[in-house]
Amino acid sequence: MTSEYRLPTDVRPKHYDLTVWTDLVNSKFDGVVHVDLHVEKTTDTITLNTLDLNLSGVVLHVMITAGNTKKSVEMAASHQVIDKATQRGIFTFPRSIPAGSVARLTIAFDGVLSNSLSGYYRSTGGKDRTIVYSLTQFQATAARKAFPCWDEPALKATFTTTLLSQVGTVNISNMSVRSEELLNATGCVEDGSWLAQKAAELEDLSAWKVTRFETTPQMSTYLVAYANGPFKFKEGSYVSRNGQRKPLRIYATEDYIHQGQYAIDLAEKIMPLYEQLFDLDYPLPKLDFLVVSILGGMENWGLIVGRTSAFLYDPQANNIRLQQYVGSLVSHEVAHMWFGDITTMEWWDYLYLNEGFATLVGEKIVLDRIYRDWKLDARFLSSNFYPARYLDAKLSSHPIEVECPDPDKIVQIFDDLSYCKAASVLRMLADYVGEDKFLKGVSMYLNKHKFKNTVTKDLWDGIQAATHLNIPKMMDNWVKKMGYPVITVTEKANGIFLRQDRFLETGPVTNPKDNETIWTVPLHILTVEANGSTNVDSISLLEEREKFISLDVNRPFKLNAGTSGFYVVKYEDQRLEKLGKQATSPDIAFSLQDRIGLIRDAFALASAGYAPVRGALALLHGLRDSKEYLVVDSIAASLTFLTWTWWEDVRITKLLNAYRGKLFATIVKKMGFDPSSKDTPDERQLRVRAIEQAAEAEDPWVVKELYGRFEHFRKTKDRSQIISELCGITYRIGVQQGGEEAWTFVKCITEKPSNPAEGISAMSALGETREGSLAKETFSLATEDKARAQDVLYYLRGLRSNVKMRRFLAEQVMEHFDELESRFAGMFIFNYLIETAFASLTSHADHKKLTEFFKGKNTAKYELPLRKSLDEINMHALWIDRDSDKLKEWLEEHQG
Repeated sequence: MTSEYRLPTDVRPKHYDLTVWTDLVNSKFDGVVHVDLHVEKTTDTITLNTLDLNLSGVVLHVMITAGNTKKSVEMAASHQVIDKATQRGIFTFPRSIPAGSVARLTIAFDGVLSNSLSGYYRSTGGKDRTIVYSLTQFQATAARKAFPCWDEPALKATFTTTLLSQVGTVNISNMSVRSEELLNATGCVEDGSWLAQKAAELEDLSAWKVTRFETTPQMSTYLVAYANGPFKFKEGSYVSRNGQRKPLRIYATEDYIHQGQYAIDLAEKIMPLYEQLFDLDYPLPKLDFLVVSILGGMENWGLIVGRTSAFLYDPQANNIRLQQYVGSLVSHEVAHMWFGDITTMEWWDYLYLNEGFATLVGEKIVLDRIYRDWKLDARFLSSNFYPARYLDAKLSSHPIEVECPDPDKIVQIFDDLSYCKAASVLRMLADYVGEDKFLKGVSMYLNKHKFKNTVTKDLWDGIQAATHLNIPKMMDNWVKKMGYPVITVTEKANGIFLRQDRFLETGPVTNPKDNETIWTVPLHILTVEANGSTNVDSISLLEEREKFISLDVNRPFKLNAGTSGFYVVKYEDQRLEKLGKQATSPDIAFSLQDRIGLIRDAFALASAGYAPVRGALALLHGLRDSKEYLVVDSIAASLTFLTWTWWEDVRITKLLNAYRGKLFATIVKKMGFDPSSKDTPDERQLRVRAIEQAAEAEDPWVVKELYGRFEHFRKTKDRSQIISELCGITYRIGVQQGGEEAWTFVKCITEKPSNPAEGISAMSALGETREGSLAKETFSLATEDKARAQDVLYYLRGLRSNVKMRRFLAEQVMEHFDELESRFAGMFIFNYLIETAFASLTSHADHKKLTEFFKGKNTAKYELPLRKSLDEINMHALWIDRDSDKLKEWLEEHQG
């Protein structure tokens, strides 16, 4: 990486002594940081990161050795430059600092507690949203917005944090509290210190307290965290392998803290599992969770922060979908305590070393050891594998390991490739080498690089040592190149001929430059013997463009058994038809993952023009009677994909809704509307998915039932008929059918929801209105200044899912683009906003209009989501051109 994007390394931080005063009433903060430095090279200049802060009192203390004597020299900066473009502060001193010197840099700072969701900021919570608190969000490059620092992952240091705040609030940070006392207590502050100066400015010292925390191990700035507010907590603990009992706490506002027990209970179970799996103890003295109104979750070391809807679960709701969601996120963030916090990527190019592992290990491997009946390997396909494949099929994709030169690029790569594709190819590797050996190699990697920074080679070295296989040869192209292959299977008399080419969502590759990569592909060939027994060849690899494999083509066979390989398999039409029949046969041991893979591959190939859409639809139709939730979920996803492509074709939409409405209403009538205490997790989710699909397809019976329940709630305030898992679709149908009265009722719910999940359901439901004036009001709710940034997407995604308002949403975002860009550009939220507004458009005219709209704009802060959206529009437009008549014909044949 060139010095243009990275800080000079003339000096390196060793330790930060950070003190922060928080004023929640006036939304401001100030403080001082003392940084102990190691001078690597003689210099008179110190360069660090800073952004949106006022800096003062820049002083350097240097211990200089002259012969046998040492003397301390104090120097104020003679010149300073604050470069906002590069987010740097450059300080020049009147004399050079000799290499090898011990130095301490002191800088005072102050800033505003904005609602920007980054740096040190303010937010509001509680049922009436009047509770004010402050917290940090430093990933990826926002520690510099809270205090001046060397804000790069590889520049690790230790941190001692002190927080000065109002009495009656709670202070939390990465480490345990060392002491807490009133500001006016005897000996609380040292004469002449920054705290003493601050105390002199305050009127009532008894109204303020000082909380001092223990010193951290070496860590990156983006993992530093602290928060202040009127929080309550629940507490648990677990016993570490060394016999030490370590406390676990979850903090939240008083109205929601009772829903935090599930997260603590789960943490008590998974913390020992992580220590055992990786032969590495959690090194901090405690682990806290802070649950507040933010966007997503953040793995701060020792202080995980998460959104209320992501970390709170009310067992009384009996909502399996929400329980799985919260469980996955809690385990994902806990996984980061090892992947990212103990061992940290060297630079953001290697983000996947954090996120890919937290996704695979946290959401599947560890959680599966607790919830076997959740079928997490199969669930992984729909939650991670296919979202990654969908994105990676675009020309606008990027490699998992991708160059991130600056903050604008870094914030855009927190996507399904860094998370989901990384997790998927690591799952493929684990399946090939064996999960036990894979985890052993990962353990070796973590232990060797404890408290250090890593690159891809370090991971491969660990797994190679455990497996004695050439891991770089197998895996480098999967992480260093974009895309993945389609394996075309051509049957011969005595075997199969295989060929790999890059798979693109727009059809077979036409530009040779787009088809240069040869992947090492684990084939996992499943064959069925004459006696009915099955065998999986888990050794064979496709390491070249083409290869012949000997096998009996007269017997059933299937590539990619278990759908562990990150690729698409294209069979001949007759073979696909046979596989469809064999997938439902009790005599052939196809796994749940195999059935899911067949459906998803068929539709991927059809949507991209590699195979006829009739074949995909026939396969789906043959599996329509499945009672397996995740197979039905794949059918639902495929039909939804069709409806989101042909949403402006009235005739095809009507035919599609008739087909899926009948399919899913039949399931609902068999299972009933209300859950039973005897339901398995599969049955419960199957019922919910079927009701949602039937309602979206406008099935009259299902819509009437949901609307009746909504109206009962609206008129009586009795919510007993609202099934927790169906809250979202019930409110959507209510707003669709009930006009302004229903919309106003749901708007009131957004202001005072009974739980965080209900609040999200209500915000999304407002966008389902059929009235233009209410759609405008919904857009205003999302974009007005007083709207919380973390809520914006829920309103907008509601408008996007409403086919009558989808185009309205795109037009409104273009009309208000300058103000939205000014408010959100450079934040994670803006990437999602771009995709929400534009990626669901489907015509060539839309593509042209959007291209013209952004022509001449500086798109550096959102280049990737914009390119992705344009590719998405192009893919849909080409599919419509190619298959409209064929789709209409098949649907007409299968009505009734």
